[in-house]
Amino acid sequence: MQRIFHILLIAFALCALPFSMEAQTKRALLVGISNYSANSATQWTDIHGANDVELIASTLKSQKFKVTKVTDKQSTAKRIRKELSSLVKSCRKGDVVYIHFSGHGQPFEDKSGDEEDGWDESIIPYDAHKTYSKGKYEGANHLLDDELYGHFDKIRRQVGQKGFLCVVIDACHAGGSSRGDEVEEDEEIFVRGTKDAFSPSGKKYRPRVNTNGHFVIKSSGVQGDILILEACRSYQSNYEIKQNGKYYGPLSYYINKTLQTFQLAPSLQWVQEVKRLMDGDRRLTRQNMVYETSLK
Repeated sequence: MQRIFHILLIAFALCALPFSMEAQTKRALLVGISNYSANSATQWTDIHGANDVELIASTLKSQKFKVTKVTDKQSTAKRIRKELSSLVKSCRKGDVVYIHFSGHGQPFEDKSGDEEDGWDESIIPYDAHKTYSKGKYEGANHLLDDELYGHFDKIRRQVGQKGFLCVVIDACHAGGSSRGDEVEEDEEIFVRGTKDAFSPSGKKYRPRVNTNGHFVIKSSGVQGDILILEACRSYQSNYEIKQNGKYYGPLSYYINKTLQTFQLAPSLQWVQEVKRLMDGDRRLTRQNMVYETSLK
């Protein structure tokens, strides 16, 4: 009798093994910076990126995501890199992964020669300086697109064909001083990003005007699908919006609103809903959401 029980126990374990190997985990890394001015040496203005993180974290938790939040002074380049590396290592086959950055962005003079227009895109951690200074700050804390895409590629391989990676960047690389459309009397204007490039050679940023709002990302047979959402085109400014007395990035706000009724999944249906909401906001008539994806 004991031997039969032992055999049945082994059989049950073997039957359950394929299911445990394919178990899906939902993981999210949310980075948002509001109080840039606390580190005055960097010269960045305050915005409200941390508000986005608090808004979206609650919604993702309701969809069973394991959420890691990194905000304000925590959001150093070292900490963000550490969290991205940790996320790569923790991912398993079939996982759904969401990465979010709300903060400033800046064009960065291309070092590798892989950019046709001569500029990389970068996101700005808490300790990244706005201007180049030889021997003092030469760009080590900027997070360039080349570095970020390296992490994204590793995650896609880790999660495999049944997995999915969604990346949201609620920043911009153009910047400006005036929205130019109607705002409420008590509403201030907050812009994420700058048209002043980070350039060791003093090169002026001239953004390439590309009105395409949808770009295709190639996928290999061993990678999960990827979706990257950006708040505006490269030559446009990303303006925060005021809702219920608080400021948010518009992309973050409307993603959160959409996820009240949609599941975050490898589908373009909810993406089109985000786009519809942004297109319908009169405050955002001069910026257009962009998405890059391998989804069809």
